[in-house]
Amino acid sequence: MRCRECGYYSPRWMGRCPGCGAWQSFTDEAEGGRKKAATKTEPPRPLSAVTGGEGKRIGTGLAELDRVLGGGIVPGAAVLIGGDPGIGKSTLLLQVARQVADRYGDVLYVAGEESALQVRLRAERLGAVHDRLLLTAETDVDVVAALVGEVSPRLVVVDSIQTVFRSGLQAVPGSLGQVRECTLALARVAKETGVPVFLVGHVTKEGMLAGPRVVEHIVDAVLYLEGERHQAFRILRGVKNRFGSTNEIGVFEMQSAGLVEVTNPSSLFLSSGAPEAVPGSVVVSAVEGTRPLLVEIQALVSSSGYGTPRRMTAGVDYNRVVLMAAVLEKRVGLELSNQDLYVNAVGGARLSEPAVDLGIAVALASSFRDRALPPRTLVVGEVGLTGEVRPVPALDKRLREAAKLGFEAALVPGEGYPRRGPEAGLRVHGVRTVGEALQLLS
Repeated sequence: MRCRECGYYSPRWMGRCPGCGAWQSFTDEAEGGRKKAATKTEPPRPLSAVTGGEGKRIGTGLAELDRVLGGGIVPGAAVLIGGDPGIGKSTLLLQVARQVADRYGDVLYVAGEESALQVRLRAERLGAVHDRLLLTAETDVDVVAALVGEVSPRLVVVDSIQTVFRSGLQAVPGSLGQVRECTLALARVAKETGVPVFLVGHVTKEGMLAGPRVVEHIVDAVLYLEGERHQAFRILRGVKNRFGSTNEIGVFEMQSAGLVEVTNPSSLFLSSGAPEAVPGSVVVSAVEGTRPLLVEIQALVSSSGYGTPRRMTAGVDYNRVVLMAAVLEKRVGLELSNQDLYVNAVGGARLSEPAVDLGIAVALASSFRDRALPPRTLVVGEVGLTGEVRPVPALDKRLREAAKLGFEAALVPGEGYPRRGPEAGLRVHGVRTVGEALQLLS
């Protein structure tokens, strides 16, 4: 017996499914289905005898995507790409399909949400029309699996997994059971044939992949395409990757011809290079994987007109901002308990690294005192509850990036930068406490 909602298997009929809690959802499974699958095994072999791997990765033609994947597409990998509607998932995969078709051979593009004509029109706009890019509007997962065996493509793209269904399962397309079974079937096809499969997944209102997370456990890699709808840039972030790091990000810019790679992401997050001296404006450095990004943080501190002061953030962790405000009030003596605090990361960037703590604290103090920092100054450091400034990793990379962009000074943790000379044209000041940092910048 199998639940038609979530696919939970039980040797006997049950009134309520233990997997999803649905009532009267168990149906008879096809006779011999599980036994037949169990007979398709191969004898165990030594792990040292298993060959292949890194040398056979497929390049996507987009260096930013290859970076997130860990160096390219691994044969037989199942990759799930999620993101808000209209963020550019289909655009990105259509560009990848065209590049792979041009470099390696046939690519099978399964369009479940659009007609063949609609895909053709978008491909013409992106310059992605290619004779070896094969298109089908089929949504039956068994038919898709058969097409993979007939065509033997180098890559399969399914847009989207919510529109694909299995005819033998008594559940509507897009339901938990259908999504789970179709993902399992396509992942099995990828492993058996060695053909990598890209799946587009819808997201919920909370921004999580619909499915729920059981779909993420099935695939080999999960990538999120992030960005604000009113901003041109997009960030491709890996949250799961069995073949590479999950700390890397890829940065793209949405243009009329599609997604264009950004070789210098820091230029996107700075308003105009190194910002001029303005109260409340601070440039911080956040490391995403192996790449340092310089981002401008703006803070506004104003007298509260209500009994309870407001705390609003965009692009930075709300709890970190409240924590920095408490440290400034307790350790430095700034009266912020009756002030409204607004903190924003310019350009729509999202910063979660503790290395931006000192930048947030300095921006709040700068706005409260209405004193601007010296121009072209970088601020990096983690702040503890006692007001100490702690070392941060990859400090040399951050300073080299700042020097390359024309910054003249940097405020860094004193403990994390001992006995080292400054970068070319960059004056480096080490501080041990938040109070010492504010004195140096006053």
